[in-house]
Amino acid sequence: MKYLRFRHKGEEKYGILEGDVVKEISGSFFDDFALTGNTYGPDQIKLLAPCSPSKVVAVGLNYADHINEFGDRPMPKNPTIFVKLPHTVVGPEDCILIPKGATRVDYEAELAVVIKKTCKDVKVEEVDGYLLGATCLNDVTERDIQREDGQWTRAKNFETFCPIGPYIVDGVNYNALDIKLYLNGKLKQSSNTKNLLWNVQELVSFISGVIPLYPGDVVTTGTPHGVGPMKDGDVVEVVIESIGILRNKVKA
Repeated sequence: MKYLRFRHKGEEKYGILEGDVVKEISGSFFDDFALTGNTYGPDQIKLLAPCSPSKVVAVGLNYADHINEFGDRPMPKNPTIFVKLPHTVVGPEDCILIPKGATRVDYEAELAVVIKKTCKDVKVEEVDGYLLGATCLNDVTERDIQREDGQWTRAKNFETFCPIGPYIVDGVNYNALDIKLYLNGKLKQSSNTKNLLWNVQELVSFISGVIPLYPGDVVTTGTPHGVGPMKDGDVVEVVIESIGILRNKVKA
Protein backbone atom coordinates (compact mmCIF):
# COMPACT_ATOMS: atom_id res chain seq x y z
CA MET A 1 0.00 0.00 0.00
CA LYS A 2 1.15 3.55 -0.73
CA TYR A 3 0.27 6.11 1.94
CA LEU A 4 0.46 9.81 1.21
CA ARG A 5 -0.31 13.23 2.60
CA PHE A 6 -1.53 15.99 0.33
CA ARG A 7 -3.12 19.41 0.08
CA HIS A 8 -6.37 20.02 -1.79
CA LYS A 9 -7.92 23.48 -1.96
CA GLY A 10 -5.91 24.60 1.04
CA GLU A 11 -6.76 21.60 3.24
CA GLU A 12 -4.25 18.98 4.34
CA LYS A 13 -5.51 15.42 3.92
CA TYR A 14 -4.32 11.83 4.10
CA GLY A 15 -4.84 9.28 1.38
CA ILE A 16 -3.92 6.00 -0.27
CA LEU A 17 -2.62 5.83 -3.83
CA GLU A 18 -4.03 3.13 -6.09
CA GLY A 19 -2.72 3.42 -9.63
CA ASP A 20 -3.10 7.10 -10.47
CA VAL A 21 -6.05 7.61 -8.12
CA VAL A 22 -5.66 9.14 -4.66
CA LYS A 23 -8.33 7.86 -2.28
CA GLU A 24 -8.90 10.17 0.67
CA ILE A 25 -9.13 8.66 4.15
CA SER A 26 -10.56 9.96 7.38
CA GLY A 27 -8.15 9.91 10.31
CA SER A 28 -4.52 9.08 9.65
CA PHE A 29 -2.34 6.06 8.96
CA PHE A 30 -1.39 5.88 12.63
CA ASP A 31 -4.97 5.38 13.89
CA ASP A 32 -8.07 3.65 12.63
CA PHE A 33 -9.07 5.14 9.30
CA ALA A 34 -11.69 4.68 6.63
CA LEU A 35 -12.11 5.71 3.01
CA THR A 36 -14.20 8.86 2.66
CA GLY A 37 -15.25 8.12 -0.91
CA ASN A 38 -13.46 11.24 -2.21
CA THR A 39 -10.93 10.61 -4.96
CA TYR A 40 -8.44 12.87 -6.74
CA GLY A 41 -6.21 12.81 -9.77
CA PRO A 42 -2.52 13.70 -9.42
CA ASP A 43 -3.10 17.10 -11.08
CA GLN A 44 -5.69 18.05 -8.42
CA ILE A 45 -3.43 17.82 -5.39
CA LYS A 46 -0.10 18.99 -4.00
CA LEU A 47 1.92 16.18 -2.46
CA LEU A 48 3.32 16.97 0.98
CA ALA A 49 5.91 15.15 3.04
CA PRO A 50 4.05 11.92 3.79
CA CYS A 51 4.28 12.36 7.58
CA SER A 52 4.91 15.11 10.12
CA PRO A 53 7.60 13.69 12.39
CA SER A 54 8.37 15.02 15.84
CA LYS A 55 11.95 14.18 14.87
CA VAL A 56 13.99 12.47 12.22
CA VAL A 57 16.62 10.23 13.77
CA ALA A 58 19.37 9.86 11.22
CA VAL A 59 22.32 7.51 10.96
CA GLY A 60 25.67 8.51 9.57
CA LEU A 61 28.44 6.27 8.29
CA ASN A 62 26.31 3.23 7.50
CA TYR A 63 27.77 2.28 4.11
CA ALA A 64 31.44 1.27 4.04
CA ASP A 65 32.03 2.93 0.66
CA HIS A 66 30.73 6.27 1.98
CA ILE A 67 33.03 6.07 5.00
CA ASN A 68 35.96 5.31 2.73
CA GLU A 69 35.28 8.22 0.37
CA PHE A 70 36.18 10.65 3.15
CA GLY A 71 39.36 8.74 3.94
CA ASP A 72 39.87 9.96 7.50
CA ARG A 73 37.27 8.00 9.45
CA PRO A 74 37.54 4.56 11.05
CA MET A 75 34.69 2.09 10.77
CA PRO A 76 32.27 2.84 13.64
CA LYS A 77 31.69 0.28 16.39
CA ASN A 78 28.07 1.41 16.86
CA PRO A 79 25.63 3.34 14.67
CA THR A 80 26.42 7.06 14.60
CA ILE A 81 23.10 8.80 15.25
CA PHE A 82 21.97 12.43 15.12
CA VAL A 83 18.65 14.26 14.90
CA LYS A 84 17.04 16.45 12.27
CA LEU A 85 14.26 18.64 13.65
CA PRO A 86 10.75 19.13 12.19
CA HIS A 87 11.48 22.52 10.59
CA THR A 88 13.88 20.78 8.16
CA VAL A 89 11.15 18.62 6.59
CA VAL A 90 9.78 19.44 3.13
CA GLY A 91 7.97 17.37 0.54
CA PRO A 92 8.26 16.38 -3.11
CA GLU A 93 8.86 19.25 -5.55
CA ASP A 94 9.55 21.68 -2.70
CA CYS A 95 12.73 23.73 -2.95
CA ILE A 96 15.89 22.95 -1.05
CA LEU A 97 17.11 26.37 0.03
CA ILE A 98 20.85 27.06 0.16
CA PRO A 99 21.41 29.16 3.31
CA LYS A 100 23.07 32.53 3.14
CA GLY A 101 26.81 32.10 3.57
CA ALA A 102 26.80 28.37 2.81
CA THR A 103 29.84 27.18 0.87
CA ARG A 104 28.99 23.54 0.11
CA VAL A 105 25.52 22.01 0.40
CA ASP A 106 25.50 18.28 -0.39
CA TYR A 107 22.83 15.76 -1.35
CA GLU A 108 22.63 12.41 0.46
CA ALA A 109 20.17 9.80 -0.85
CA GLU A 110 18.76 7.59 1.90
CA LEU A 111 16.14 4.98 2.61
CA ALA A 112 13.97 6.01 5.57
CA VAL A 113 11.34 4.14 7.56
CA VAL A 114 8.32 5.60 9.34
CA ILE A 115 7.28 4.54 12.84
CA LYS A 116 3.61 3.55 13.29
CA LYS A 117 3.40 3.10 17.08
CA THR A 118 5.43 4.13 20.11
CA CYS A 119 8.74 2.31 19.95
CA LYS A 120 10.98 2.04 23.01
CA ASP A 121 13.52 -0.66 23.92
CA VAL A 122 12.34 -2.84 21.06
CA LYS A 123 14.20 -6.04 20.17
CA VAL A 124 15.54 -6.50 16.64
CA GLU A 125 13.11 -9.33 15.89
CA GLU A 126 10.15 -7.16 16.98
CA VAL A 127 10.96 -4.06 14.92
CA ASP A 128 8.87 -4.86 11.83
CA GLY A 129 5.69 -4.62 13.91
CA TYR A 130 6.53 -0.99 14.72
CA LEU A 131 7.08 0.17 11.13
CA LEU A 132 4.44 1.63 8.83
CA GLY A 133 6.67 1.46 5.77
CA ALA A 134 9.53 3.05 3.87
CA THR A 135 10.08 6.27 1.98
CA CYS A 136 12.82 8.28 0.24
CA LEU A 137 14.81 10.94 2.08
CA ASN A 138 17.52 13.42 1.14
CA ASP A 139 19.76 14.15 4.14
CA VAL A 140 20.92 17.57 2.93
CA THR A 141 24.13 18.67 4.64
CA GLU A 142 26.29 21.81 4.75
CA ARG A 143 29.57 19.89 4.42
CA ASP A 144 32.03 22.60 5.35
CA ILE A 145 30.09 23.45 8.54
CA GLN A 146 30.01 19.74 9.38
CA ARG A 147 33.80 19.58 9.14
CA GLU A 148 34.24 22.84 11.03
CA ASP A 149 31.95 21.96 13.94
CA GLY A 150 33.01 18.36 14.40
CA GLN A 151 29.45 17.48 15.41
CA TRP A 152 26.59 17.63 12.97
CA THR A 153 23.65 19.52 14.45
CA ARG A 154 24.15 22.85 12.69
CA ALA A 155 25.17 21.33 9.34
CA LYS A 156 22.08 19.11 9.19
CA ASN A 157 19.36 21.42 10.52
CA PHE A 158 18.88 24.36 8.19
CA GLU A 159 15.33 24.82 6.93
CA THR A 160 14.43 22.53 3.98
CA PHE A 161 17.38 20.19 4.69
CA CYS A 162 15.18 17.08 4.95
CA PRO A 163 13.04 16.37 1.87
CA ILE A 164 10.89 13.26 2.39
CA GLY A 165 8.53 11.41 0.04
CA PRO A 166 6.75 10.92 -2.20
CA TYR A 167 4.91 8.11 -0.37
CA ILE A 168 5.24 5.67 2.50
CA VAL A 169 5.22 2.16 1.04
CA ASP A 170 4.65 -1.03 3.02
CA GLY A 171 5.34 -4.63 2.11
CA VAL A 172 8.90 -4.05 0.85
CA ASN A 173 12.13 -5.73 1.90
CA TYR A 174 13.90 -2.76 3.49
CA ASN A 175 17.26 -4.48 3.28
CA ALA A 176 17.36 -5.30 -0.44
CA LEU A 177 16.38 -2.14 -2.33
CA ASP A 178 18.31 -0.36 -5.08
CA ILE A 179 18.96 3.28 -4.15
CA LYS A 180 20.09 5.95 -6.60
CA LEU A 181 20.49 9.70 -6.80
CA TYR A 182 20.40 11.81 -9.94
CA LEU A 183 21.60 15.40 -10.15
CA ASN A 184 20.26 17.17 -13.24
CA GLY A 185 19.60 13.75 -14.76
CA LYS A 186 23.12 12.40 -14.15
CA LEU A 187 23.59 9.39 -11.88
CA LYS A 188 25.67 10.34 -8.83
CA GLN A 189 24.90 7.65 -6.24
CA SER A 190 24.03 4.01 -6.79
CA SER A 191 23.91 1.20 -4.24
CA ASN A 192 21.59 -1.26 -2.55
CA THR A 193 20.40 -1.34 1.04
CA LYS A 194 21.85 -4.85 1.37
CA ASN A 195 25.13 -2.94 1.79
CA LEU A 196 24.04 -1.26 5.03
CA LEU A 197 26.47 -1.94 7.89
CA TRP A 198 23.46 -2.06 10.25
CA ASN A 199 20.20 -3.06 8.65
CA VAL A 200 16.87 -1.34 9.26
CA GLN A 201 15.78 -3.58 12.12
CA GLU A 202 19.13 -3.29 13.88
CA LEU A 203 19.10 0.50 13.56
CA VAL A 204 15.56 0.96 14.87
CA SER A 205 16.23 -1.37 17.78
CA PHE A 206 19.46 0.45 18.67
CA ILE A 207 17.83 3.89 18.44
CA SER A 208 14.79 2.82 20.45
CA GLY A 209 17.11 1.96 23.32
CA VAL A 210 18.29 5.58 23.39
CA ILE A 211 15.45 7.72 22.02
CA PRO A 212 11.74 6.84 22.25
CA LEU A 213 10.16 6.90 18.80
CA TYR A 214 6.56 7.99 18.26
CA PRO A 215 4.00 7.50 15.46
CA GLY A 216 5.11 9.48 12.42
CA ASP A 217 8.74 9.71 13.49
CA VAL A 218 11.29 8.87 10.83
CA VAL A 219 14.46 6.80 11.03
CA THR A 220 16.80 7.25 8.12
CA THR A 221 19.56 4.82 7.35
CA GLY A 222 22.64 6.56 5.95
CA THR A 223 23.87 7.34 2.47
CA PRO A 224 26.13 5.43 0.06
CA HIS A 225 29.23 6.62 -1.80
CA GLY A 226 28.96 9.54 -4.19
CA VAL A 227 27.76 12.50 -2.12
CA GLY A 228 28.42 15.87 -3.68
CA PRO A 229 27.42 19.52 -3.85
CA MET A 230 24.29 21.15 -5.23
CA LYS A 231 23.87 24.68 -6.54
CA ASP A 232 21.11 27.11 -7.38
CA GLY A 233 18.95 25.78 -10.23
CA ASP A 234 19.86 22.11 -9.79
CA VAL A 235 17.27 19.34 -9.73
CA VAL A 236 17.99 16.41 -7.42
CA GLU A 237 16.12 13.08 -7.44
CA VAL A 238 16.31 10.26 -4.91
CA VAL A 239 15.09 7.05 -6.54
CA ILE A 240 14.46 3.90 -4.49
CA GLU A 241 13.23 0.61 -5.89
CA SER A 242 9.55 -0.14 -5.15
CA ILE A 243 9.08 3.26 -3.47
CA GLY A 244 9.35 6.02 -6.04
CA ILE A 245 11.11 9.27 -6.89
CA LEU A 246 11.66 12.17 -4.51
CA ARG A 247 12.34 15.20 -6.69
CA ASN A 248 13.37 18.65 -5.46
CA LYS A 249 14.75 21.82 -6.96
CA VAL A 250 17.61 23.74 -5.39
CA LYS A 251 17.34 27.46 -4.83
CA ALA A 252 19.77 29.98 -3.40
